[in-house]
Amino acid sequence: MSKLKVASEKSLTNNSRIVGLLAQLEKINTESTESDTARYVTSKILHLAQSQEKTRKEMTAKGSTGMEVLLSTLENTKDLQTTLNILSILVELVSAGGGRRASFLVAKGGSQLLLQLLVNASKDSPPNEELMVHIHAVLAKIGPKDKKFGVKARINGTLNITLNLVKQNLQNHRLVLPCLQLLRVYSANSVNSVSLGKNGVVELMFKIIGPFSKKNSGLMKVALDTLAALLKSKTNARRAVDRGYVQVLLTIYVDWHRHDNRHRNMLIRKGILQSLKSVTNIKLGRKAFIDANGMKILYNTSQECLAVRTLDPLVNTSSLIMRKCFPKNRLPLPTIKSSFHFQLPVIPVTGPVAQLYSLPPEVDDVVDESDDNDDIDLEAENETENEDDLDQNFKDYDLISKEPKPLVFEGKVCGPIVVPTAGEEASGNSGNLRKGVTVKSNVSPKGDEGDKKCTFMDLAKEDIKDNGRTLHQQLGDQNRAISSVHGLKNDIVKALDRITLQNIPSQTASGFTAGMKKDYSLPLTVVSCTKACPHMTSCGNVLFEGRTVQLGKLCCTGVETEDDEDTESTSSVEQVSVEVSDGPTLHDSDLYIEIVKNTKSVPEYSEVAYPDYFGHIPPPFKEPILDRPYGVQRTKIAQDIERLIHQSDIIDRVVYDLDNPNYTIPEEGDILKFNSKFESGNLRKVIQIRKNEYDLILNSDINSNHYHQWFYFEVSGMRPGVAYRFNIINCEKSNSQFNYGMQPLMYSVQEALNARPWWTRVGTDICYYKNHFSRSSIAAGGQKGKSYYTITFTINFPHKDDVCYFAYHYPYTYSTLQMHLQKLESAHNPQQIYFRKDVLCETLSGNSCPLVTITAMPESNYYEHICQFRNRPYIFLSARVHPGETNASWVMKGTLEYLMSNNPTAQSLRECYIFKIVPMLNPDGVINGNHRCSLSGEDLNRQWQSPNPDLHPTIYHAKGLLQYLAAVKRLPLVYCDYHGHSRKKNVFMYGCSIKETVWHTNDNATSCDVVEDTGYRTLPKILSHIAPAFCMSSCSFVVEKSKESTARVVVWREIGVQRSYTMESTLCGCDQGKYKGLQIGTRELEEMGAKFCVGLLRLKRLTSPLEYNMPSSLLDLENDLIESGCKVTSPTTYVLDEDEPRFLEEVDYSAESNDELDIELAEHVGDYEPSAQEEVLSDSESSRTYLP
Repeated sequence: MSKLKVASEKSLTNNSRIVGLLAQLEKINTESTESDTARYVTSKILHLAQSQEKTRKEMTAKGSTGMEVLLSTLENTKDLQTTLNILSILVELVSAGGGRRASFLVAKGGSQLLLQLLVNASKDSPPNEELMVHIHAVLAKIGPKDKKFGVKARINGTLNITLNLVKQNLQNHRLVLPCLQLLRVYSANSVNSVSLGKNGVVELMFKIIGPFSKKNSGLMKVALDTLAALLKSKTNARRAVDRGYVQVLLTIYVDWHRHDNRHRNMLIRKGILQSLKSVTNIKLGRKAFIDANGMKILYNTSQECLAVRTLDPLVNTSSLIMRKCFPKNRLPLPTIKSSFHFQLPVIPVTGPVAQLYSLPPEVDDVVDESDDNDDIDLEAENETENEDDLDQNFKDYDLISKEPKPLVFEGKVCGPIVVPTAGEEASGNSGNLRKGVTVKSNVSPKGDEGDKKCTFMDLAKEDIKDNGRTLHQQLGDQNRAISSVHGLKNDIVKALDRITLQNIPSQTASGFTAGMKKDYSLPLTVVSCTKACPHMTSCGNVLFEGRTVQLGKLCCTGVETEDDEDTESTSSVEQVSVEVSDGPTLHDSDLYIEIVKNTKSVPEYSEVAYPDYFGHIPPPFKEPILDRPYGVQRTKIAQDIERLIHQSDIIDRVVYDLDNPNYTIPEEGDILKFNSKFESGNLRKVIQIRKNEYDLILNSDINSNHYHQWFYFEVSGMRPGVAYRFNIINCEKSNSQFNYGMQPLMYSVQEALNARPWWTRVGTDICYYKNHFSRSSIAAGGQKGKSYYTITFTINFPHKDDVCYFAYHYPYTYSTLQMHLQKLESAHNPQQIYFRKDVLCETLSGNSCPLVTITAMPESNYYEHICQFRNRPYIFLSARVHPGETNASWVMKGTLEYLMSNNPTAQSLRECYIFKIVPMLNPDGVINGNHRCSLSGEDLNRQWQSPNPDLHPTIYHAKGLLQYLAAVKRLPLVYCDYHGHSRKKNVFMYGCSIKETVWHTNDNATSCDVVEDTGYRTLPKILSHIAPAFCMSSCSFVVEKSKESTARVVVWREIGVQRSYTMESTLCGCDQGKYKGLQIGTRELEEMGAKFCVGLLRLKRLTSPLEYNMPSSLLDLENDLIESGCKVTSPTTYVLDEDEPRFLEEVDYSAESNDELDIELAEHVGDYEPSAQEEVLSDSESSRTYLP
């Protein structure tokens, strides 16, 4: 107890002492007493400040006058020692207290007073060294905290004072060190930096820095930091380049790299790199860096640093510099416009499409000639994502018409199923769609009958015999197949090779049927299809002359075929089995083929991809979000840099090209074969870079020159045990969920034939980063200096000579939708369910846009039952306005299946509502493999304010239907548009709220006066409690100006639907709830669609409780559940907020930027992705409804 008392007394004494000393000093100032007293008092204060943190806190505490007293004394005293004492006190205060105390000193006017003191001290001849050291030390500490410091220093004339001090005292390191620190602060102001440069500061810095030395490393570090700051000025950077300093910096860096064996001087090495980073911000600097062999020097040194984790900052900065200096390449395309041309019925007068059509054909839209002459300081890309992924007003320009030419396959190209092109005339001649696009023919150029006489088993044998040619035979090679098959033994034939639908003269007709087996234990059997196809009787055989329906060649282990004799002589049609017992009830391969024949595409696709033919079922295993390997991005970038350093290792061979239909497919057996000529396919060009590495280029949306994200393509000819690297090199977004654990999808046909017909997440070493391919200003909305981004992933194929498909997300084609709707219609009970499928309108290319109506049939013909039937409130749902957001279709599939199910809850739902559903608002975009637009080249979700009936028919008629419902007083209770989100996790909603919008845009309290029904929050809150993938914290109800023409906002504002939503589903996975840490699959997406329906039923119960015989306690519980989240107490998540953190390697995104986001030292960094705070969900039976 006594010790505590003594301690408190001592503390009180100390505090009282500093207060007393400050009071005494203030009295000295007012009375102008002798300087000896001031000297004594300040020395005592200095002693206390040096020895006790409490004293320092007391002097800078809020309300303390200590700082004013010190500054007043400093201003008035003429005594040198008093001045030095006070400066030493200030150094102690700002050194130990961090930025807050420095800011406190600035707020008290300290920076201006000290600058004036520096000017006065410089007038002495010679100036007092001790005084100069102290003044510079304090100014260097507080300068960064004063926003006007650079201007103040320039006005006071202190720039040259400090610079001259350094020039005159180069050997006096004690004085030079604080002067350099202050020069670094001065240089943060660009005007100061240029002024100092004119006075020789750059040359001065190169007198201080030099080769490896154990002496004066601290001075060297400060000099390099100062130099890096100075070289951010273009003027200084040019001066450095003109004097050959880029070569000097590289030489010095190599010297330090070689001699710093124990890595004790990493900060100096990093300082040299920072100077190189600054000087290479200009074109001359980049050229000088290349000429000085900088790429090879930094590549080699960084590779040598990889083994030491603490040197990662050097590796990362080196990588950034090399990427910035990597010569900009032209994207290897003739034009960035789509490979396919569709002539619009009406050309808009203004807008991006009008600009696209008005662009002269001779203009090179791939790259700007002026790009290399542009030394603009490029800003860091900081694009953010909101409700719609690419919300940018890019300028679009004209498309060069490229009419599809006949396909000629050189060698054995693995082909998907081939069906007659929609719109083909009965004569079999090339006909035209109504928009005048030439029909693509899949025939050998010779076209004689002899080319079409071999059965598919003949081709199978030839394929098996010639292992070097593992893909399906070119039609022109079929004669050779006939002569070579007879010597083969039947036991070699182990594959389902091909099913052809051809007009073979020796047979009565050509036909094809394929169904689903019920038992996977049975071997797959393949027979020649000789029975006439019952679906084709109305068309006749002429339709298929010169046409084939083909399944690509497979060398499947364990897949057996019958003997040749049985195969060729049988007249029955056996079925190909690809279904498990709980398989896709809505999938029918026969029906799919029939529907594809009536689907109209711009390229007139005549092939069907295996996954769409076989169907997809969710895999019976979980797929976790992939952990990002440390350093994967820089490793990939290093491999890209090797292309420049070791150019002789690069093959650079085109192996697939939509722009050149006559390209020759390489014959080598170890080259992968690619294809994307099927519905929803997107892959434009493939270039082999190294033996097992390929650059892939995606096709633009039709009538556009950008929107590269969706991909769907076929690969064949692979070997197992080989790591293949794929680089998709023309992506446009600045970030992607591929950096946060998302994997692309792969579908293996051999796996499907072995009872595993599903898409799976695959790929390792996945990352997304800025590359060295330039985006022209035409493609970037007028912005210059932009680059494309690369998605890269590595894949090991499990089977030899498989046929595999890759996709951005689970494909869901227009033909799949039509098949599902037909299956739903044929399977429903018309006595119980009212189901009607209408055509909302025709699309630009002549495809029908389906409109579905679902409700319950009236209980009887009694008047009250009919009235209840007619007066049910409407729910209006739509999806897939953006073709690349395929997850929206899977959610819609879940909604449709649930609404058509026999579940009692579904029946209750049908009895409550009439559902009007447009499941695919953009059929043309889906069919043709677009990512964002329709054939008009426009984002249809930006056309709802003023849709053009000729250019945007689906939007025009969907809006018209909503307006009609409003006019007849049948306003929908809920409107929801299903979307996909590429840069956020979970499922969430965007809604519309006046109050939250005002709240977000205004800081004042006026928004509190806005009265608004918070019912718009009810449905999202319900979903957050019953749908495991749904996340309420990601929802937003802010209406942004950029979203004024979207469906959600227009239906809310113009039609008057309060509960108007966009429901966004992640493309990646979830970071909360039941599915936390898992990538999302079709099972979860379909579940979300079903849970949405359950949410609508709960919404009905909450808004009309008297209609239901529910226990009052349960109703109260549900009301409490909803109301707890419906009170608007704070603004919701802003739409533009990113939900992913920055990570170490993301610095590479700003490789062309001048922003100085320093790379953290290794002990403070690492690739990380903290998950969002998990939302507490109730799993009790009373608050969760389960699917049947």
